[in-house]
Amino acid sequence: MKKTFAVLTLLMTVCHINAFSQTVSGNYGGHNFVDLGLPSGIKWATCNVGANIPTECGNYYAWGETKQKDFYSWATYKWCNGSRRTLTKYCTDKKHGTVDNKTQLEPEDDAATVNWGNKWRMPSKENVEELLKNCRWVWTNNYNGTGVAGRIGTSKKNGNTIFLPATGYRRNTGVYYTGECGYYCSSTAYENTSNIAYNILLGNESIDWNVNNRFFGQSVRAVAK
Repeated sequence: MKKTFAVLTLLMTVCHINAFSQTVSGNYGGHNFVDLGLPSGIKWATCNVGANIPTECGNYYAWGETKQKDFYSWATYKWCNGSRRTLTKYCTDKKHGTVDNKTQLEPEDDAATVNWGNKWRMPSKENVEELLKNCRWVWTNNYNGTGVAGRIGTSKKNGNTIFLPATGYRRNTGVYYTGECGYYCSSTAYENTSNIAYNILLGNESIDWNVNNRFFGQSVRAVAK
């Protein structure tokens, strides 16, 4: 009996089948959020922008763009003239374009604000760091029996949970690493290289902030306060 229990415990630890259910704490403008007891008071949405449920990938956005598109490249990126060295906005280095020293998305360029309303916005790098630090994270291959892989975060403060599916990312016409990794935009450009921006990168071994090309199509998980 003890051996059977140990095997079942191991299976649940590895697969997390029906072991967690994401918390819903409230709703702003028709979109649910979870209160993770974060020091800033920030609330995180329970699903991605463009998704109807937590397990859906939702829409993919290039950094600073507010609509999906069919092709993701520098040639189609809104804030450049066709290359990574011809940026027209959010540029801190003249080697990459016209310098304006903006590193934080303005509301009109924020996919969460434009699509969900002024109560919502994309998380900053600081918001991402706070989320990662204040939750315990586990990987699941089968979130609540749905067959969707991703990371479950459990608040160290109040025990509430959040689920981030492994959405992959879009480049050119393809979608890459869905079910293996998740790529989530922040609203903060990388300080030292203007053509990349901070994001959340999650996989089966870790979850952390990372940087990626601004033209990549990535998921957005909105925040509100």
